[in-house]
Amino acid sequence: MTTLLTSYLIAAAERTPDKQALLYGSDHSTYSELLMSAQGIACCLNELHLETGFRGAILNDNPFEYISAYFGILLAGGIAVGLNTQTSDAVLVFVLNDCEASILFTSPKFNRYLTNALPQVPSLKALVSSGQLGEQIRPSSCMRWEFAELCNYSQKNSISLPFRSSHDFAQIIYTSGSTGKPKGVVLRHANLIANTESIISYLSLQASDRVMAVLPFFYSYGNSVMLTHLAVGGSLVVNQSFLYPNVILQQMVDHEVTGFSGVPSTFAILLNRSAIASFSFPRLRYLTQAGSAMSQDLARRLKQVFPTAEIFIMYGQTEACARLAYLDPAELERRPGSIGKGIPGVELTLRDAAGNPVPAGETGEIVARGDNIMAGYWNRPEETREVLRYDGLWTGDLARMDEDGYLYIVSRKSDLIKSGSHRIGPKEIEDVLEEHPAVHEAAVVGIPDEILDEHIRACVVLRPNSYCCEKDLQIHCRKRLPQFKVPHEMVFLADLPKTSSGKIIKSELRSSVILK
Repeated sequence: MTTLLTSYLIAAAERTPDKQALLYGSDHSTYSELLMSAQGIACCLNELHLETGFRGAILNDNPFEYISAYFGILLAGGIAVGLNTQTSDAVLVFVLNDCEASILFTSPKFNRYLTNALPQVPSLKALVSSGQLGEQIRPSSCMRWEFAELCNYSQKNSISLPFRSSHDFAQIIYTSGSTGKPKGVVLRHANLIANTESIISYLSLQASDRVMAVLPFFYSYGNSVMLTHLAVGGSLVVNQSFLYPNVILQQMVDHEVTGFSGVPSTFAILLNRSAIASFSFPRLRYLTQAGSAMSQDLARRLKQVFPTAEIFIMYGQTEACARLAYLDPAELERRPGSIGKGIPGVELTLRDAAGNPVPAGETGEIVARGDNIMAGYWNRPEETREVLRYDGLWTGDLARMDEDGYLYIVSRKSDLIKSGSHRIGPKEIEDVLEEHPAVHEAAVVGIPDEILDEHIRACVVLRPNSYCCEKDLQIHCRKRLPQFKVPHEMVFLADLPKTSSGKIIKSELRSSVILK
């Protein structure tokens, strides 16, 4: 029985050392190369004499460097913290200080963030880069290493691994909350292993599988794609840029991929903005979709384009290591709109506000139990207690169940916006908008969008005798927010709809017709 995530890479390298684990562009990496790199990193980290459970952060979109750093941190007894590469100075400072990162793995392409951010992170003891960083990017008392130097370290030095158990923390994944401040979801080795092996089971993954990995590894869904395929000794064909979807389709053909994982916007782009009809994928056996609900029309069109592939509609949360439920492909047409049932090892119930189970056909909040449920939020005991209760993880998602036990999402209890592969807390955007001198108040909501899943609508009330236009606010937001958080649509209103207690009624702001 696997007890540590590192066992996946070690076992695969022992079974098939020369097999290609990663294919990205013209670069290929074998399992033995990945393991040697991770061991070199671990060996070097051990010489820093960091405490067991230190946090190692990764701000890097090179797949070989990311995975090497991820497993190197784990081998050295640390906790891996993958960082969103579409970040900002303020967010980077917050996350690194929140987890008190001891080491950061990065590359020169992120210099624009590192220059301002790193001097504000006193916990950093070492900085590892795959290229030359400017001399100004150096917190005091912080060592600097070249990535290649660490990769070869184990060839010259023996490595003594610290004792670790499956109960130990393995990873922190930061996800936006309703307050706008990212929350660190703490996952144990046992949590991630339970979810990984459950997914392997229902997808019937084998060493012969090759997945087209388009989702970032710092994202919970992308992390699960990475772990499941390394666990079985499969291969990852990586291209995490969707600017040229036809290039990705050609890579799927060239590398004979057997699986493709995406969010609804991924599939909408392939169907609407590529030449997918001119391609053929004889080896493709499955598609997986998660991240948010897929429209019935999109699912129907996918089945037409990929008639021989099994389509898995899935549901999950970062707090559950990614996955909670899936719909058996055989039920896709019979149960349109369903997210299916709990994955192997997970029990899902619907409960009312008092914690009582609700009968079939009625709406309740999804509550999950299983070995994949997180340990909690990093340094946030009160918020942890709000969602982790005696009966399981309260997901914040409302659903109904049919008489056969299949679940259907009704709505999100939270106002969290899902745009592309990002989870966006509206309050951060609202705060930025209200910093503009002409803005009285603002409310931000997600609007259904076939490409993005949801686009960001900002509803703005101006101050008396003040004026600004949509372009003014767009420029204002771009100066303070990452591009993916900048509203796509600005609506100017005389007042925001509110309850008698003064709470904004966001459901009215999501209406396709807003009275201005």
